[in-house]
Amino acid sequence: METKNIMIVGVGGQGSLLASKLLGHLLLMQGYDVKVSEVHGMSQRGGSVVTYVRYGDRVYSPVIDRGEADYIVSFEILEAARWLPFLRKDGQIVTNLQQIDPMPVITGAAEYPADLADKLKSTGARVDAIDCLALAEQAGSAKAVNLVLLGRLSHYFDLPVQAWQEAIEAIVPARFLELNKRAFELGRNA
Repeated sequence: METKNIMIVGVGGQGSLLASKLLGHLLLMQGYDVKVSEVHGMSQRGGSVVTYVRYGDRVYSPVIDRGEADYIVSFEILEAARWLPFLRKDGQIVTNLQQIDPMPVITGAAEYPADLADKLKSTGARVDAIDCLALAEQAGSAKAVNLVLLGRLSHYFDLPVQAWQEAIEAIVPARFLELNKRAFELGRNA
């Protein structure tokens, strides 16, 4: 199988590490060679972060270059726009509609761009944009945005739901398991 590339982008503190770890585990359990990168960027709360998940028959590097991402999974819509040049021509964006003001917006030096979902679509990108924060809160915690996003992403993979559930059970701490399963289902069914 040809190597597939997934970029997970967002803002520090949103759970992108757990998402990439869970996705890596899922794909490894399906028999793929998997490489997951470390977080690049400001991993402190509020800074831009990106992780790479690559899988296939044989993967030699965890790095994804411009124009190579099959999927961009974005925890925050401005981050989807920031990393758009990395999406391949026929790639898919799965993004949370949540807006988190970056420092230039907070200080008044810039304005948050309006209508980002429409602007992303106008580039020709395939965009699946949902309010993951509202669904996470419905599941029981705003911190479950990562599992809502993975639930939504699961639509684009030919893997049984049971495999996703087993990966969640293997990675998520027991005390948060039911909450995260609910978040995954809400994202999957959104």
